[in-house]
Amino acid sequence: MDGASPNSAPVSAPSTRFRSAPTGLVRLPPLAPGMRVGLYGGSFNPPHAGHRLVSLLALKHLQLDRIWWIVTPGNPLKSHGDLAPTVQRVEEARRLAAHPRIVVTAFEEEIAARYTVDTLAFLVRRYPAVRFVWIMGADNLASFHRWRGWRRIAAMMPIAVIDRPGFTLKATRSRAALRFQPYRLAEGSASCLPALSPPAWVFLHGLRSTLSSTELRRKRGGGAPNA
Repeated sequence: MDGASPNSAPVSAPSTRFRSAPTGLVRLPPLAPGMRVGLYGGSFNPPHAGHRLVSLLALKHLQLDRIWWIVTPGNPLKSHGDLAPTVQRVEEARRLAAHPRIVVTAFEEEIAARYTVDTLAFLVRRYPAVRFVWIMGADNLASFHRWRGWRRIAAMMPIAVIDRPGFTLKATRSRAALRFQPYRLAEGSASCLPALSPPAWVFLHGLRSTLSSTELRRKRGGGAPNA
């Protein structure tokens, strides 16, 4: 399908690389050509206020129309032993997000995409007229070079990196940051990022949260209240 539809209509999943949903269709949030959409993927296990803080920062500085929280089946670089069911994580994320421009979706499970590079390729191929931006924390930039297809990701869409406590220097001195340093945008020009051709990225500072899904899971397991 060329461009994007303003309706939340299902689209066919690719027949080769990805597995289709039972109906052969994948239901995605509404999109329209020219929309500026941030993609924020993660296990959200569990979602917490830090995720919302990152999203509000990105919405403001990048002047996005929407942010999608892509609740993933699981991170290939992490253990899945304590991973809550997808439906539970989606429900918790929706309750927490509570914002008209933050949309929670689990379509990645429908297309059986294990890696971010495959998910983004699916979206770019389906919606070439939408201005997607990949959003990630500074902790992820620090290890971005370990991701499958990290160079392809940087070549597919602009990237916004959100600062996190303890990772500012690690992230900006990381292999990926140094590789793409010539394409880094000044923070004051962040609103231009969605309109730029990749590779292009920006490092955003702002209020930072120390919340961690790993720590929240530990507290849950020990009977401590969820922060």
